[in-house]
Amino acid sequence: MAMRPPVLDDILRSVARRYRVPSVPASVPLLEGGNPATSLAIAIEKARTALARGEAPDEASRLGFLEALSRLVRDAMRPEQGDPAFQAMVLQHQAAHVREYASLLARADQDRRAVRSAVNAVAHPAKQARASSDQQAKALTLLHELAFSAAWKKLADATRAVLELPDIVVDPPLARGIARIRGEAALDRLQRLKELEPDALVQRYLSLRDRNGPRPGSAGAATQGTASRQRGAEVENLAMQALQALAQKLDREEGSAGSYHVVTSLRVPASLSTNAERAKSEWDAVLLRKVESADEASRRTVQSEKGHATREAWDVLLLVEAKASVDAATTDLPRLLRGLHLLTQAHRDTIYTFESRHEAVRLRGASLSRLKEVEVAIRGKAEPKGVGPLQRTVLYFCDAPAEASPRLLSPASRMQLLSTQASLKFAEKLAQGETTRLHDLLPVWQHLLESPKWRAVLHQYQALHQVRELMVHADDLMAAINA
Repeated sequence: MAMRPPVLDDILRSVARRYRVPSVPASVPLLEGGNPATSLAIAIEKARTALARGEAPDEASRLGFLEALSRLVRDAMRPEQGDPAFQAMVLQHQAAHVREYASLLARADQDRRAVRSAVNAVAHPAKQARASSDQQAKALTLLHELAFSAAWKKLADATRAVLELPDIVVDPPLARGIARIRGEAALDRLQRLKELEPDALVQRYLSLRDRNGPRPGSAGAATQGTASRQRGAEVENLAMQALQALAQKLDREEGSAGSYHVVTSLRVPASLSTNAERAKSEWDAVLLRKVESADEASRRTVQSEKGHATREAWDVLLLVEAKASVDAATTDLPRLLRGLHLLTQAHRDTIYTFESRHEAVRLRGASLSRLKEVEVAIRGKAEPKGVGPLQRTVLYFCDAPAEASPRLLSPASRMQLLSTQASLKFAEKLAQGETTRLHDLLPVWQHLLESPKWRAVLHQYQALHQVRELMVHADDLMAAINA
């Protein structure tokens, strides 16, 4: 592969990294009123570094972890200023019928669709119009109205009554269809959901859920989702504009036109995404460089499923992921790593056709396979001084303001720490006014040190540090390009 343009590396080296955090978090005492999440992040990172040295974490780290987790749980359980999502989890842990309600609620949308589908199969308005008698038409109309007004108990009763009507009995296929409605387990679950809803603890649970945001499937959730997608599209558009400015600068520096190109929504072809489970298979924005000449060995092309690309071949220079928030990038890192791994499976002597938002582009396998060094870097190998292979190939792009005091414990890690059985039991004791001990939380510490399921939490500060090293603000990138 040809040498990377020095101007590009100069820009990536000089761009300010306002989201950056230290490679080692500074120790802070867990004072009254201090942030227990920060103290937890520090204690977890101390434990990780001890284990990396082949040593057991010391007693001070263990005690600091338990004290910070205790404070985190206590703060989350405060009646007004606490965490409503966690308090709802504690209610589920306390009461079997709240657990049952929560389980039924989680699948209620699916159950509603199943029941309404069964009703439509026999009582859709078009079928009502073809009914053989007025009695049959009225019965079908009733079933349809009850299903689509969510009157589940009335629907169950009506199916029994309708099945006894003479005009239904004489139509066996219709009777069987109505009997299937009554036999739907989904209908039983929806009735049980309605029965449990008036309970005081269930209402408390719903109140806590509502404080944490609109319920799934609600109009509020739909509005929130629309706003979130719009916000994401705005950041992606900013990223595209920044890369286009970068491409134009590189063209000017080299006295060429069209040597550099930007594509958005670049989708990995099926030939490279056979093992794409939980991997990034679409990249928000990508900076490409045209290949001046290609070896005859590179003429073999894997075409995408849709159309054909232009004949030019391109190399990947910079992969950019646009994020509306800093936390979203930290959560995205595992998917990004798996996505890079997909690209590294490319054969060096093959040209692959990728679809993007506006066009298909042909990318050299040699360029993609070279991403292996980036994948190795992102897995935790030390970066060389200056701009290493990772920082000069992958950027997280954001326009959110940098926090004065960055949150060192990721939301996902915080929730995993709070949702363990030990933390929930500790919180339940607090709610019931019982005595608690730090020792009650010891199982969480042991999980952290020993369980593979806790690896992401144990390494969460490392991931945070790495993501923020890769993250640039929209204004900072444009300033570096224009300098």
